Parts: sequence; structure tokens; C-alpha cells
Amino acid sequence: QVQLVESGGGLVQPGGSLRLSCAASGSIFRLNVMGWYRQAPGKQRELVATITSGGSTNYADSVKGRFTISRDGAKNTVSLQMNSLKPEDTAVYYCRLAAVATGENYWGQGTQVTVSS
Repeated sequence: QVQLVESGGGLVQPGGSLRLSCAASGSIFRLNVMGWYRQAPGKQRELVATITSGGSTNYADSVKGRFTISRDGAKNTVSLQMNSLKPEDTAVYYCRLAAVATGENYWGQGTQVTVSS
């Protein structure tokens, strides 16, 4: 089993910054993909950014140039630095870990990000 715990959400004004963190614990496969997804009210959950255990990254077009995903393999953590935040970034942000070998997926409980003046 894998447990994911997110932190760092909150309320920020447009143009501001926030940093989300996710700590993974438990039986973590060496080859995995960690990422951030978000779900706004009335909308489907969508990909924000992912990063493989090898460091390859992928971003949604809507966040390219504003968000940066990173990970610390030794600590099994993944972070999302969010700059130039917009009201449309308001959502619950979820951390995800996908094990490459087994296809298993694990999700965190979510953290609220609100961008508003």
C-alpha cells in the first residue's frame, strides 16, 4: 500500500504563488510516475503535471510556463511550484502515484487552491 499526503494549498490573490507538496510512504515501486491533477467544481478531474522517476516532465498547456513540477527521489516527495496564478486555477489539487510495473494508481486526499482577490 502507498499513502500520499498533500500540503500547501490555500487562498492567494491573482498573480501570486503557491507551492504544493506531496509525500509518499509505504511500498513504493522504483519505477513510477508522480503527478498533480485538479478538479474544479462541476468539472472533470484534469492533469496538471507529471514527472517520471527518471525526471521527465509533462504539463497541461494551461499551466506551461507558470507551474513547475519537481521530485525528490530519496524522500519520495513531489512538489508543484505555481506562479502567476489565475482565478481559473482554483480547484482541489490531487497528488497521484502510478506504479509502472503493476499499473496501480494511488491518490492523495486533495488540497484546496483558491485564487481570488
